[in-house]
Amino acid sequence: MRALVNYERAPGKVEMREKPIPEIGDNDVLLATKGVGVCGSDLHQWHASHSWPVNYPVTLGHEFAGVVAGVGKNVKRFKEGDRVVSETAASICGECVYCRSGNYNVCPNRLGFGYGLDGAMADYVKVPARCLHNLPDNVPFEDAAMTEPGCVACNAAMELSRITPGDTVVVLGPGTIGLMVLQMCRLGSPGELVLVGTSKDESRLATGRLLGATTTLMADKEDVVERVKSIGDGFGAHLVIDCVGISAALKSCLEMVRPMGQITKVGWGREPVGFSLDPLVQKAVTLQGSFSHNYRTWERVIGLMAGGQLNLEPMRRIYSLDDWELAFKTMDSLEIAKSVLKP
Repeated sequence: MRALVNYERAPGKVEMREKPIPEIGDNDVLLATKGVGVCGSDLHQWHASHSWPVNYPVTLGHEFAGVVAGVGKNVKRFKEGDRVVSETAASICGECVYCRSGNYNVCPNRLGFGYGLDGAMADYVKVPARCLHNLPDNVPFEDAAMTEPGCVACNAAMELSRITPGDTVVVLGPGTIGLMVLQMCRLGSPGELVLVGTSKDESRLATGRLLGATTTLMADKEDVVERVKSIGDGFGAHLVIDCVGISAALKSCLEMVRPMGQITKVGWGREPVGFSLDPLVQKAVTLQGSFSHNYRTWERVIGLMAGGQLNLEPMRRIYSLDDWELAFKTMDSLEIAKSVLKP
């Protein structure tokens, strides 16, 4: 079978290879991949700019859906031919307090597809049956391949953050996660929904307006903090969700959030913060991190997709698996928010 392999930590060390179809264990499912999203983390591994350990060589791809092609002898919930979508926690310990309480997304021993174990940018992928969810017939595979970033966004915006109808909500970053967060926030009926990017994000900001942003701002062309504070009563945003992969973005969050407001941080940033956190205390602001998702989140997002409450088509462009390099480059150029590969 074809498999897109990241084989070394150096820029550009990704290539299509022939690999054997995976052998499955008693609790596994063999999945014929029908759609797999390109994540920013895939691009980081392609550029060798990532900050997490990778088990080289590894097949990329952790946002995927497909059709069951084989099941292990202990698998009861799925059968050949089922349409399914997979979670990303390819390996967990199953014994720690987090696993046993359903919060396996923060299991200290968690390994994900595409960096810890072989992922789904291939014709077939081996998946533990516990990772799978049934996919409704009205959800196409290209939508299902975007369930994982939808779950990241849902966890941040709907499960951890507080949105009261009429609030001013600011989303930093118009990438896949930012645009998904935007849509999740829209469901909470904010009074103002602001999306912030830069002049390089012009096309993605336009997509954000299509998806519900009431205002879009370019941080390199205007004073975003002052613009946000000019909205409503002048105290600032009730909620700021940081989907930018730059540590310094937190400073702007602290400046634009209102007293007793909330900041939810989704974006990663390797750099030291380098500024005072005193405003966090002075304003009595709630600051929290949001990472990954669990079973409940997946069921919720699949339901939102099946109910037509998420508009995913404007965010993406679809490519064949053989055109992976074009898909990577187009997404990397910021021309689109998401590339989806269809083996």
